[in-house]
Amino acid sequence: MKQTLPRRARQLVLLLLVATVAACGLPRSGPNKSEIFAGSVLREGDAFIVAVNDRVTRATAVVPALGFSDALRTAGRLGADIINPGDVLTLTIYENVAEGLLAAQGQNVAVLDEVQVDGAGFIFVPYAGRVRAAGNTPDQLREAITRLLDAQTPDPQVAVRRVAGDGSTVSIMGTVGAQGVYPIQRPTRTLATMLANAGGVSIEPDIAQITVTRGNQQGSIWLTDLYEHPVLDIALRNGDRILVKEDSRRFVALGATGTQNLVPFRTRTLSAIEAIAQVGGLNPNLADPTGVFIFRNEPAAIANAVLGRNDLVGDQRFAYVLDLTQPTGMFMARDFAVRDGDTVYVTEAPFAQWQKTIAALTGQVSQIQTLRNIDD
Repeated sequence: MKQTLPRRARQLVLLLLVATVAACGLPRSGPNKSEIFAGSVLREGDAFIVAVNDRVTRATAVVPALGFSDALRTAGRLGADIINPGDVLTLTIYENVAEGLLAAQGQNVAVLDEVQVDGAGFIFVPYAGRVRAAGNTPDQLREAITRLLDAQTPDPQVAVRRVAGDGSTVSIMGTVGAQGVYPIQRPTRTLATMLANAGGVSIEPDIAQITVTRGNQQGSIWLTDLYEHPVLDIALRNGDRILVKEDSRRFVALGATGTQNLVPFRTRTLSAIEAIAQVGGLNPNLADPTGVFIFRNEPAAIANAVLGRNDLVGDQRFAYVLDLTQPTGMFMARDFAVRDGDTVYVTEAPFAQWQKTIAALTGQVSQIQTLRNIDD
């Protein structure tokens, strides 16, 4: 009897331990559906729990508004650049005679390469002398040189091209082929042509945003809109700063999904079903398809529209719920838009907790049997 009592006492203690473990909360990925509904405003909580339907989808379908101001869109294209001291020019002079003043023997074309504008703003042209270049456009300088040479050679034709210098330029930064400072020239006077000159955009077009800063003005557009809407291919100005960057919007995926992470947007618009697919879908061993939630803070305008009210002021906490087992559940998830900062949370199915409880009990019983074997 003295040996039997301690063994029974140990068994009783272990059974009590098993009961305690079963009664305690087991590990899980977050609240279940009932616990979320308990936080509803209708139950004296602080969040509105709203089932997604077509009306809710329309009221919450907000896509970031990007665009250029009227001042950026209506600016005219630059003409020729103004020449400045220090610029380097190339002059091409065509003479209308077989033996010209400047051309080599047997030719009627002379090219003056790398003619630099001096500190006083002048260049020297043979037979024309010192010609003021600074302050003129290349076309104005061309006319001046033509007039001076006209008295020396019949009907001269002059072309002026800047090859280096401080003309009108823009700076291009971000995810482009080649960042740098680029001159505004005849082929690159608009945003699209300048981006092409910089090697194009090096990220997926669907998530590329372009920001143009001009003085105290700034505007952003989607890259795809630039090519779909010609009015957004704005004329550039000296000093413009162009930044190409990836869409910075993110959502959080939690619960019984394939992965739990902070997830970037990969398209301009993202539906709930796409967001779930992007993180590997629902976990088939844990997920409750009747409890897919999207948590967000809604501005008062949208909150009032969703609830059919007009008295709400300030941001409101919302939990939108999708039931994928309903006949239209998949369609609702396909149409409901996920927004920047949303939390997509999938609850665990009730049977998952039962499985965990059974596994915990089975493990404890196995430990009891092992102790009994050792005691025997």
